[in-house]
Amino acid sequence: MTDPLPHTLRSDAMDNRERILDAARALFSTQGLNVPMREIARRAGVGPATLYRRFPTKQMLVTEAFADQMRACRAIVDEGCVDPDPWRGLCLVIEKICELHARDRGFTEAFMSAFPGVTDIAAGREYTLKSVAGLAHRAKEAGRLRPDFVLDDLILMLMANKGIHATTTTTRVMASRRFAGFVIQAFQASDQHSPLPPTAWPASAEAEEGGG
Repeated sequence: MTDPLPHTLRSDAMDNRERILDAARALFSTQGLNVPMREIARRAGVGPATLYRRFPTKQMLVTEAFADQMRACRAIVDEGCVDPDPWRGLCLVIEKICELHARDRGFTEAFMSAFPGVTDIAAGREYTLKSVAGLAHRAKEAGRLRPDFVLDDLILMLMANKGIHATTTTTRVMASRRFAGFVIQAFQASDQHSPLPPTAWPASAEAEEGGG
């Protein structure tokens, strides 16, 4: 009679963990990363004590909630960077990153945020930006990427992609794919391009220098 009990407890704990993570992702997507932990617990149907037992800090919860997305993001960037054609690799990164973010706007919030203490996501963002900077540098040298492209244009792309709203994920992803197509055409080197206005943010300058 006593043997099944530990297994039941482990199963309950796992269910609670998944409910907490699902609730966190949903609320981060709609309310941002500053949503109160108590609200996440309420949405998950668990008590605050259960939430803090599984995730003692908000930083730990944010990191775990988007761990799969960060791994997917890194895999996309790595796939693009190993392509012998840097322009083709950059196009792949743009298409797949846009779709990844369109599927989970909460991840975009986490990726773009300077939320304190979320070191894994911050490190993943830095890795992504530096890798794309190197890929963009090679695409420019190949004459395929417009010479006035700066890494902040990638940030601008993600911000715009985040603004796509639709009633279903499928529709949002379809719209994101079309948006990515427009972005790729805008980024491609062409004699027809007019000079761009100056960038709004100098924040990615270090990553761009590191990638060059």
